Amino acid sequence: LKKDAITVCASKGLADNKGTRLSQVIAKKLSKVTNKIVALSGPNHAEEVGEDKPCATVAASCDEDAVRFVQDIFMSPMFRVYRSDDICGVEYAGALKNIIALACGVQDGLGLGDNCRAALMTRGLTEITRFGISFNAKMSTFLGLAGMGDLIATCTSIHSRNYRAGRALSEGKTAKEIIESTSMVVEGIRTAKLVNEIAERKGIDMPITKEICHLLEGKHSPQESLEVLMTRTKKSETEGYLFDKEEFFIKP
Repeated sequence: LKKDAITVCASKGLADNKGTRLSQVIAKKLSKVTNKIVALSGPNHAEEVGEDKPCATVAASCDEDAVRFVQDIFMSPMFRVYRSDDICGVEYAGALKNIIALACGVQDGLGLGDNCRAALMTRGLTEITRFGISFNAKMSTFLGLAGMGDLIATCTSIHSRNYRAGRALSEGKTAKEIIESTSMVVEGIRTAKLVNEIAERKGIDMPITKEICHLLEGKHSPQESLEVLMTRTKKSETEGYLFDKEEFFIKP
């Protein structure tokens, strides 16, 4: 790469159980070349992008000039690009939505209905947001395309590898069997384990993620995980959070 080249990361996932984001890995590798790193993320199934169907995405970076450049070169009548300065939130949203997609695949495989899926996605978004904010991401990012938008697309589409993997889990297949049956990466399986480790270490309440790990590890059946989630202690919907203007924060 040439000196000060703008580098775009279009992958979704985490590098390790410390929560290291992929742009951080790239930045470290290219530290002597460039610091102009941009993440591109959103509800963008490759199949539909390739067919030139209309969609929108988010370009995020700490470098305003770099993110404006990426917005300019990718913007088209069929591919609308929005800017963000919250690369942290955009990347965590893109990685963690795969865990909830696994859960939605399981629930659809069990035939639990629209109401259950809606509850799962909504509470899943709460978990994703809670996790991201613990790393100083912005709440507003998780309500946008990289958060809620990508979650909707991934949790409801057969294009989603993670959704299909969840369906396979509901049929009794193991994580090992699912991974070996495809040549593509089912990132949610790996991400769930990493995120659960981080959540336990940092004290972040993520019950859906925990139950997905129990399913992947064979500790619970889908029906047992459902019972655990549905019979948790009664709570206020906003319990555990302080609201201040447009952001919310985990209570100490």
